[in-house]
Amino acid sequence: MVRTHAIAEIEARMSIIRDNIRQLIEQAAAASGAEIDALVSDRIAQQSKELELLANKRDALAKKKD
Repeated sequence: MVRTHAIAEIEARMSIIRDNIRQLIEQAAAASGAEIDALVSDRIAQQSKELELLANKRDALAKKKD
């Protein structure tokens, strides 16, 4: 039960990060300028890395035996 709750919590955080990435992509499309592009690209990379770490953590929890 605790593991299921932890996985649900991780998935909720992943959903938030996916939404953040979507918003950053929209901002990048609306903005112009190399400095803004670099900042948005850095932020997208950071969010993508966090998303990958959470996915790995979720997968590890899902594979654990009770």
